Amino acid sequence: MQPNILFILTDNQGWADMSIYGNPYFQTPHLDALARQGMMFRRAYASAPMCTPSRDALYTGRYPGRNAIGIREPLAMASIIGDRVGLSADEPTIVSLLKQAGYDTALVGKWHCGHLPTYSPLKIGFDEHFGNKSGSMDYFRHVDAAGNPDMWENDKLVDCTGQYSTDLYSNRAIDFIRRKRSNPFLMCLFYNAPHWPWQGPKDLPLSDSLKGKDSQRNWLETGTAENYAEVMQALDAGVGRVLAALEESGQADNTLVIFVSDQGGDELAQPGPLRRGRLHENGIRVPQIIRWPGVVSPGQVSDQVVVGMDLSATILKAASVSPHPDWPLDGQDLTPVLKAEKPLYERNLYWRHHGFPRPGIPEQGAHLSGDWKYYISGEHERLYNLSSDESERHDLKEQQPAIFRELKAQYQSWAAQMLPYKELHE
Repeated sequence: MQPNILFILTDNQGWADMSIYGNPYFQTPHLDALARQGMMFRRAYASAPMCTPSRDALYTGRYPGRNAIGIREPLAMASIIGDRVGLSADEPTIVSLLKQAGYDTALVGKWHCGHLPTYSPLKIGFDEHFGNKSGSMDYFRHVDAAGNPDMWENDKLVDCTGQYSTDLYSNRAIDFIRRKRSNPFLMCLFYNAPHWPWQGPKDLPLSDSLKGKDSQRNWLETGTAENYAEVMQALDAGVGRVLAALEESGQADNTLVIFVSDQGGDELAQPGPLRRGRLHENGIRVPQIIRWPGVVSPGQVSDQVVVGMDLSATILKAASVSPHPDWPLDGQDLTPVLKAEKPLYERNLYWRHHGFPRPGIPEQGAHLSGDWKYYISGEHERLYNLSSDESERHDLKEQQPAIFRELKAQYQSWAAQMLPYKELHE
């Protein structure tokens, strides 16, 4: 029997932004309970340190550098880039493949993989979409950082002004879960929380104060640690209500639930420093929880290294759907890990980031091999051993030249297979 799949993705959530991961500043009881009901991963990584490429990788199961949308780090607003690039309907996605296999499919929340009229969630396999299409959104006024409306019902703008986006998305997800249907479902519940501007459910006056002043810089300076805690607690409560609806509808036992962040946290996330946009641990390491009744025993904690693309492979396997042979996956099916049938094993993972016009985010590359991590930024190259130096403070390339040369060569070989960044300017 094919399971339902509830795929919950948060936006810019730090890997320690949950009490079960050790955050001492606020509690996340519903997410903590979800973790205790399944498997919590302590070495999970995003496929990229920015929104668009990470989401592209989740949809395709492939390194984002393999297609044009994946090297937009992130994709600019519609008012800047128009519909010149996006996730093409020509490339198979977990959504299109599951839809072909008979699944009902829905995206509730953030898209950020291409703008209308050429690109849309409806063109990659989703039956329906309710949410924002750009990268960031005011939680109450539902505008992007240029002040343009950005709340959509499928491909038409809708006005839900004044309603808190986390609640809107949770409510829509609950409505979808409660529908009577004869097919299994894939629902991607992609919250915009806890992305800036940091506005809790009582911060409508804060939202109103930004009218006429919407911009990335102003949004980054909007909110405090207290606001951030409220954003996370509202997110936790929303997820709790969605999971309760799943239970009340009698579908929980046949639903694979995945919870993960699309990238590392931003300025107010835990822990720091070197967060989102960086290929250091806090920029790419993310919280990840998988609950799958009958497959994953409750109370599991895993130190297996995993990456976002693995979730794509796992979803396809769970649905008994094969990947498209012409578009081979880069991710690995995690089912043997989830079933505790496979001991910890080493991974070779790679990342690139072309840099971003915010200060202090340079072009970078990284290669993780076991506990060793090669890092390059401009002319600066480093070698870290994460087993003893998780904060990446000690460069060991002089002490371990052979390992350094090997990882560097492997990184260069991988990078040569990705699209060059010159594509950004063509």
